[in-house]
Amino acid sequence: MTPEQARTFALLAHGDQRYGDRPYSYHLDAVVAHLAGFGDDAKIIGYLHDVVEDTDTTHADIQLAFGDFIARCVAIVTDEAGNNRKQRKARSYAKMAGVTGEESVALVVKVADRLANIQSCVADNNRRLLAMYQNEHEVFTRSVYRPGLCEALWEQLHRLIQS
Repeated sequence: MTPEQARTFALLAHGDQRYGDRPYSYHLDAVVAHLAGFGDDAKIIGYLHDVVEDTDTTHADIQLAFGDFIARCVAIVTDEAGNNRKQRKARSYAKMAGVTGEESVALVVKVADRLANIQSCVADNNRRLLAMYQNEHEVFTRSVYRPGLCEALWEQLHRLIQS
């Protein structure tokens, strides 16, 4: 499968879902724009990163359409179940903290997703959401950062989170 096919798959899955006031494609395209230079697998995972979490699509659907590796990486960036955001994020960050090897591309996608979310907060002057990301940043970094993996994305993220 190609990134373009993943984009089509994701947009069909997300349907009429919105990203704030914008079509959901806005967010997916913003995430994938940050993944230029990280290869097609990163772009495919970037397009698919929210489909299991936010639609009726299952991990089995991803595995069938895109294979085992992509499905494992999408599972890494999919939030774990929990009663509230704090619980979901604690479980998700614990999962990401254990990622190694070739599946680390999922962590690059997670950083690109967070960067796109924060850029949106800044552009839309959404201080409440930006403050939430600022409060989570330390634990997010401890769980997701890997030296040398995607330093330029981390530099942009740190700059924005401190603004």
